[in-house]
Amino acid sequence: MSDSSKISPGVVLRDPIHILAFGFGLGLSPVAPGTVGTLLGVAIAWFTLDLGLNVQIGIALALCVSGVWICDNSSRRIGQHDPGGIVWDEIAAMYVVLLFAPTTITAWILAFVLFRVFDIVKPWPIRDLDHSIGGGLGIMLDDLVAALYAVILLALYGWLMT
Repeated sequence: MSDSSKISPGVVLRDPIHILAFGFGLGLSPVAPGTVGTLLGVAIAWFTLDLGLNVQIGIALALCVSGVWICDNSSRRIGQHDPGGIVWDEIAAMYVVLLFAPTTITAWILAFVLFRVFDIVKPWPIRDLDHSIGGGLGIMLDDLVAALYAVILLALYGWLMT
C-alpha cells in the first residue's frame, strides 16, 4: 500500500499546494502513483515540443525550482517526508530526461523506463540523498539524480546506436 493511500483525496483536492504536489490528483492513484504521475511529465514534454529549447529549459528550471517549495510545503502539511503521492518531483525529472531524449517513440519509452527504474531502485547515491537531505530539496534531488542516470544511459544508447 502506498503512502498516498493514507492521505484523503479530500485533503489533497482542497489545498492548492497538494493539488500541484500530487500532480493534479494523479499521485492519489492506489497503484504506482509515482509512475502514474510521471506520465504528466511526458504529456508536458509532448505539448511543449514546438516551443524551442530555450523555452523548454525555462520550463524545466521552473518545474525544478518551484518543486522544491511545492514538495516541501506539501510534505510538511502532510507530516511525512516524501510520501508516495507527491509526484511533482517525478513530473519535473521526467521532463528533464525528455529534454535530452531524441523525439522518437522508442527513445521516449526507453527514457520513461530508465527513469522509473532508477527512481524506484534508487542506486547509490540516490538512496543516500533521499534519506540524508530533508525537505523539498531532498524530495526533488533524488529524482533529479535518477533523471541524470537515465540521461547518461540514453546518451550511451544513442552513442552505441550510431
